[in-house]
Amino acid sequence: MTYGPRAALAGALALFAVACAAEPAPAAKQAAQAPMAAPTPVAHGAAPDAPVPAGFEALEVITSSGRVRFFVEIADDEPERQLGLMYRKVMAPDRGMLFDFHTPREVAFWMKNTLIPLDIIYIQANGTVLSIARNTTPLSEAAIPSGGPILGVLELAGGRAAEIGLLPGDKVVHRIFKGG
Repeated sequence: MTYGPRAALAGALALFAVACAAEPAPAAKQAAQAPMAAPTPVAHGAAPDAPVPAGFEALEVITSSGRVRFFVEIADDEPERQLGLMYRKVMAPDRGMLFDFHTPREVAFWMKNTLIPLDIIYIQANGTVLSIARNTTPLSEAAIPSGGPILGVLELAGGRAAEIGLLPGDKVVHRIFKGG
């Protein structure tokens, strides 16, 4: 969809409020507080031959420095996208969450109820990184817009995008992206 500046902001804030404002039920909140997994001692990402842990999918990021593999949880329906990584206290360096919006759209995220800094990577339908919000501020309610239509959002531990040299224009390879 194409929006004018005010409509885009209103639309982004509306999506933002719908996608992020809901408080999870107590059982969901308790489950979300559990760490994603024990941190894996990996400097750059998951080993290429490491088995994919249950509940995760493999995803690769291709930068000018090479390929980096992550294991990601998939948030592909409204309740999963609303909860996201809220209430998590740790994130292993080779883990993340991939939000699948199914159709390209402009979105905005926020960090309400998110306890750890994250890198938020906005990804176009062809797997190209459109923009990156680096080391976002935990618990902030400030809107973090995508800057254009995206199909997916990859959240990694804060600072990981810089560590692997990830820049706009780089590629993300996963089944949700064309050619992924």
